[in-house]
Amino acid sequence: MTSLTERQHTGEFIVDEPSTKISRQKVTVTVAASTRLQPGHVLAKLSASGKYVEYDNSGSDGSEAAAGVLYGELDNSAGGAPADFTGVVVTRLAAVRKADLKWFSGAVDADKTAAYADMATSLLIAVDL
Repeated sequence: MTSLTERQHTGEFIVDEPSTKISRQKVTVTVAASTRLQPGHVLAKLSASGKYVEYDNSGSDGSEAAAGVLYGELDNSAGGAPADFTGVVVTRLAAVRKADLKWFSGAVDADKTAAYADMATSLLIAVDL
């Protein structure tokens, strides 16, 4: 029998938000080649372009400052080059479940702690539940 793995559902990581009109934004997200970003993926906003990308604490172009959490999946797994997608990102005034957040490959606890602090400045609070 074939075994299936259920991926995280859209918005499943959200614990609480006062209004979707306040906490979510439609933005441009650049997704790396051969990559699928799942709901709950922590994103950053590039300084130069204003586009969102995968958060990476070692960056120096804005990608080192967590700025939101991806609401729904963006799939560039078949793409041979980075591609821009329109996506919804939770950027402020919400509580998100730490256990449901998705991270860049190789993220360690220090990277996650830095991201939680970044997001807290926009009242995007990561909680243990």
